[in-house]
Amino acid sequence: MSDEEHHFESKADAGASKTYPQQAGTIRKNGYIVIKGRPCKVVEVSTSKTGKHGHAKCHFVAIDIFNGKKLEDIVPSSHNCDVPHVNRTDYQLIDISEDGFVSLLTESGNTKDDLRLPTDENLLKQVKDGFQEGKDLVVSVMSAMGEEQINAVKDIGTKN
Repeated sequence: MSDEEHHFESKADAGASKTYPQQAGTIRKNGYIVIKGRPCKVVEVSTSKTGKHGHAKCHFVAIDIFNGKKLEDIVPSSHNCDVPHVNRTDYQLIDISEDGFVSLLTESGNTKDDLRLPTDENLLKQVKDGFQEGKDLVVSVMSAMGEEQINAVKDIGTKN
C-alpha cells in the first residue's frame, strides 16, 4: 500500500488565488473589489434595505486600480464578492529602455525587466525627468490579478 505513488490533480497554482471571497456587506470604502473582472478600489458604498422578502443591497462605486475607469455594481449584502489580492512592492529604477520598458532592481539583487513605463502622464514625466537628472528613484509597483503597473515614484537622493 505504501509503495503506491499518489497523484493529485490540482488546478490551483500553489494555493495562490488571484481573489478571495468576502461578504458584500463587509466591504468598506477604500477597500478592494472585483467588478466586471477588473480589480478596483472602492470609493463609495451605499446600502439599501429592500421590501418584505428582498435582500439588503450594496451599491459599490469603484475605480479600476490600473486604468482609472469608474465601475459600479449592485450586490445583495449577504452574497460574497471577489476581492483581489493587491500587493505593493518598491523597486529601485536602474534603466529605461528605448521601447518603454523599465529595468528595476529587486530586494534580492536581481533585475526585473518586464514592466512598462506608467501610462499616467504626470507619473511618466516624474520618472523620465528624475532618471535623466541622475536621481536615485524608487518606484512603487501595484500588482493584482496577474497585472502589474508602476503607480508611484520616490526620489531617494542623487547618484554619487
